[in-house]
Amino acid sequence: MSAQAAPARADGGASRRLALAILCAGQLMVILDGTIVNVALPSIQESLGFSPSGLGWVVNAYLIPFGGLLLLSGRFGDLFGRTRVFTTGLVVFTLASLLCGLARNPAVLLASRFLQGAGGAVTSSVTLAMVVTMYTRPGERARAIGVYSFVQSAGGTLGLLLGGVLTQAAGWHWIFFVNVPIGAVAVFMARRTLRAEEGTGEGRSTDALGAVLITAALMLAVYTVVEAADRGFGSARTLGLGIAALVLLVLFLVRQARAADPLLPLRMFRFRNVSGALGTHTLMISGMFGFQFLAVLYMQQVLGFDQVRTGLGVVPVSLLIGLMSLLLAPRLIARAGPRPVLLVGLVLIAGGLGLLGRISADGAYLTDVFPATVPLGTGFGLAMPALAGLAMSGATPRDSGLASGMFNTMQQVGASLGLAVLSTLAASHTSTLLGDGTGRADALTEGYRLAFRVGCCLVLGALVVAAAVLRNPPRPAAAPAPRPAAARPAETDTASA
Repeated sequence: MSAQAAPARADGGASRRLALAILCAGQLMVILDGTIVNVALPSIQESLGFSPSGLGWVVNAYLIPFGGLLLLSGRFGDLFGRTRVFTTGLVVFTLASLLCGLARNPAVLLASRFLQGAGGAVTSSVTLAMVVTMYTRPGERARAIGVYSFVQSAGGTLGLLLGGVLTQAAGWHWIFFVNVPIGAVAVFMARRTLRAEEGTGEGRSTDALGAVLITAALMLAVYTVVEAADRGFGSARTLGLGIAALVLLVLFLVRQARAADPLLPLRMFRFRNVSGALGTHTLMISGMFGFQFLAVLYMQQVLGFDQVRTGLGVVPVSLLIGLMSLLLAPRLIARAGPRPVLLVGLVLIAGGLGLLGRISADGAYLTDVFPATVPLGTGFGLAMPALAGLAMSGATPRDSGLASGMFNTMQQVGASLGLAVLSTLAASHTSTLLGDGTGRADALTEGYRLAFRVGCCLVLGALVVAAAVLRNPPRPAAAPAPRPAAARPAETDTASA
């Protein structure tokens, strides 16, 4: 195995477990910062004097570079070494977190958040590839992907809880400062534990034009989606930006078809499981991500929960994701393969969103929200490890960093698209009902119900794609049984006698 495919310095199990812990610690920080800031926005607005329209950019300034740089960073990991790329991203993310906490005006905070998103993309882009190439045996790989998937899927929910606790106990600055010691330790341990590999970039071009085109296309696409939440999908500005992003994407694909050393080899899309997993992932995340946003709003604006109680309200989802992805999913995947586990998970997620589509204005947490957390947490804990394994199963070792970047890119695009669509639908339906004289609580609830039902349909679409396209990867052939050693002459003579 090449150095690119073995991140740990030693091949022992303890060394690999430590390497996995470091990779997951870096990934957890990145995922947490996508949501930890949400509950602190009112405090940030009061402290720094953000306008209502500018406050949303505290979130968007992180999401846009994060979504735009994942694919490019994943390819750089293949070319120049994933450990080097991972460590560089951690350093940038940690320094940007310090700058965010020290910010004293909106401009500094937004610039620091943009840098933080860039560092997060660089770190996250290669993490899955390093996990997959470090664990080659099917059972071990399934367990390692389960740990990664737990961090990936539960981190956003944990961010809502930690954001509320830190903001109330120490102030909003500490939602950023908390990353500094964790990041410093992770960088130190990564340098000591992860093997520095050279990558495959010697003598190859980096396709600078392709890098510029795809980064611009993805950033513009994410920007268009987050802007559409305020301006509407049918506005001239949204349509114009969307067309511009599409043109850049087409130019990028033309470039990849003609380049000698393309940034994104189009052969990647010939792998059935890679293409199918990317489509399934986008639809699943688009439908599921709305839960973290809309359920929080329902608990706060309709049920009257404060920040901490809201965070506690989504903890059951994180706990179930952890139990499923760490304990049950690896065993089921090893026994039945990832495809049937994924299909069951998608059915459960759709069922949970369907239950949320029945919430009421005079409801309660135990009757309206909690019953849905069980199938949502269980389903997501089963689906994510299976989907990650399928997405990486078709990639060769030299392209695993790119596949990892593509997988994370689709997650970010799906999250941004799903959030924009579902929140816009909820807000539009609520405004219509308020204009007709409906009470505020009833109007808000009806808007959330519509969004959850649409999210359920998106996940059902993911189920259709998964069932039609994805296939279980072939199991590795069993090693041949060792041939018996030739009998010694003395033994042969004795036996004959």
